[in-house]
Amino acid sequence: MGMVSNIRLSTVVPATISDENNVHELTNMDLVMKLHYIHGVYFFTSEAVQGLSIQDFKKPMFPWLDLYFTASGRVRRSETGRPFIKCNDSGVRIVEAKSDKTIDEALAMEDHSFHHGLAYHQALGPDLSFSPLVFIQFTWFKCGGMCMGLSWAHVLGDAFSAANFINMLGQFISGNKPPKCLHVANPGKSELPPSTRKKATSIRSVDPQGDFWKTTSNCKLEAYYFQVHEKQLHHMVTKICAREYQAAKVSHFDVISAVIWKYLCDIREETGPSTVTICSNKKPNGKNEFPSNGMVISIVEADLSGVKDDLWQVVKLIAEKRVGENSLIEEMVENENGEVDCIVYGANLTLLNLEEAKLYGLEINGHRPIFANYVINGVGDEGAVLVLPGPINCEGDGDCGNGLVVTVVLPENQISLLKCKLERDWNII
Repeated sequence: MGMVSNIRLSTVVPATISDENNVHELTNMDLVMKLHYIHGVYFFTSEAVQGLSIQDFKKPMFPWLDLYFTASGRVRRSETGRPFIKCNDSGVRIVEAKSDKTIDEALAMEDHSFHHGLAYHQALGPDLSFSPLVFIQFTWFKCGGMCMGLSWAHVLGDAFSAANFINMLGQFISGNKPPKCLHVANPGKSELPPSTRKKATSIRSVDPQGDFWKTTSNCKLEAYYFQVHEKQLHHMVTKICAREYQAAKVSHFDVISAVIWKYLCDIREETGPSTVTICSNKKPNGKNEFPSNGMVISIVEADLSGVKDDLWQVVKLIAEKRVGENSLIEEMVENENGEVDCIVYGANLTLLNLEEAKLYGLEINGHRPIFANYVINGVGDEGAVLVLPGPINCEGDGDCGNGLVVTVVLPENQISLLKCKLERDWNII
């Protein structure tokens, strides 16, 4: 992408050499996610990074990677063919780049695919044993500001894990006392009723990928994000849910998801039964937890053709009619001995609840990002919607609070139509 130039690559490894036999066994849920990647971007002003060089960022990474030793490993296969991570201290890849734009110019671009330029991406394989699981990119803008970009193989963990991973780096950069070790999260039990189906409908099989963990969609997908300010959220909840006393139990994620699901059904002219996949966090975001794919995957099936403009009915479906599919997915992978090639995001329209992700927990020199965003790579044709926390300080007319940022990955011809509906009905630009 033309936004960056002068790209330089290097590697950082853990400070302590791993035991020769140290391996990390991948769970069934890890392997389900192996064809997906998470890209994150964090924009910092010149004041936040003033006087810092690339060495000031790389030096704290050595002890940091002692905690996250799996991120420095490489994928291997057992004698049965099941993938695992060999913790061999191969390290994470560091990318340095420059941009001739300012941060304001970058954020004002109509093309929101800038993640591809600011978060270096390279799929795992075809030689898995030499493929880094993590890339961290530092892009310096002509205004003196910087973007830290994260490319994270989803096989390591979900978006909550990725955010905790990069936030911990901020602790090391700031010289704060880090934890001695990370603990394995207690998976707990899902409160959702299990699906009565024999086969999971939240995932879709793809052609065998072998050792090249990359899949392509059948149509051109684009990423686009928009911010929903606090006042706009209040207006949406009031207008859609006001007449129902249950509105207090409805989350902003439920409302945003209902609006986008209904609009996309209209855009796609879908009149029959429809299925969406919902990915949500099982419990409050734990601190100092080992990365894992711990999200709850559920589906909602409904015929929206009779809903017309009553979005409250769609909100209730999302809030109350989910059925969990984790156990079905686990069973499928177990039966295939981990040799499963499938996608989750985009198998159906996928709604990803990241409201509780600590997206603004990365701190440098006492400063947090002025803007942060995540996007998923490897999304299928049905698309994905990520609901994320908004910037901590929101500029504009009046105090609009944190609000939310909604990032969509959809077929390019649907994004413009979705934008028109959001602007027409909710004044979201």
